[in-house]
Amino acid sequence: MSTGGQVASPIDKGTARPGAVKSADRTVELLEVLSASDRRLTLTELHRELSYPKSSLYMLLQTLVARGWVEVDSDRGTYGIGVRALLVGTSYLDHDPVVRAAIRVMEQVRQDINETVHLARLDGADVVYLASRESEHHLRVVSRVGRRLPAHSTSLGKAVLSTRTPEEVDLILPAELAPLTPNTVIDRAALHEQLAGFRNVGYAHEREENTPGLGCFAVALPYRNPVLDAMSCSVPLGRLDPEHERQVVSALLDAARTITELLRQFGR
Repeated sequence: MSTGGQVASPIDKGTARPGAVKSADRTVELLEVLSASDRRLTLTELHRELSYPKSSLYMLLQTLVARGWVEVDSDRGTYGIGVRALLVGTSYLDHDPVVRAAIRVMEQVRQDINETVHLARLDGADVVYLASRESEHHLRVVSRVGRRLPAHSTSLGKAVLSTRTPEEVDLILPAELAPLTPNTVIDRAALHEQLAGFRNVGYAHEREENTPGLGCFAVALPYRNPVLDAMSCSVPLGRLDPEHERQVVSALLDAARTITELLRQFGR
């Protein structure tokens, strides 16, 4: 997501894609830039970000607008992601076996501990939220499906990373770890030490590394190798006493076992 008027992009524009079809590659890059931005972008901004010939970029945008993948605000001359992208993203979730297996279990966890529960998947150096079930408390965590956060700053990401070797973790994460809050662990040696501890206890946790005032716990779902998915529970620190922490961790560990058994039973 972009901040301060900058356009955030997941694209490594200096990386050649072996065997890539140029027009298809450009289409995907354009959609990724639009989806990563927190506002609609002008043709000039997209040209600056992507460095495509302006005439080609304009024609590509018009094609995507006609197909519903991109929406245009004609008055302002700005472009944003379209409804067709939402339909495809929803289809991904509808057909994903992990999401289908996890939803009912997540509902049960939410009922048992009355805290917000998340399911997320590792994608590069980030985790992407696939499903959430919100607490019924007035003070609760709200996270949208599709949200992307750095793996090193979240309990979900830490749970998945703790299943990898230190060498594998270093290959996954960027050279510099960006802080989301003053409490985010950005020292690589400290992160490796943290992950080693999580590996030993079987779950991950963080306090205010991702969001001030919030503690999170997560467990990896080890139904496949390498592990990509994890389930978490977010709790405002005002409710996080030792007894509640034990309840949360126990519920997550039970849920992970149940989901893993379901996925293995039905062969995903």
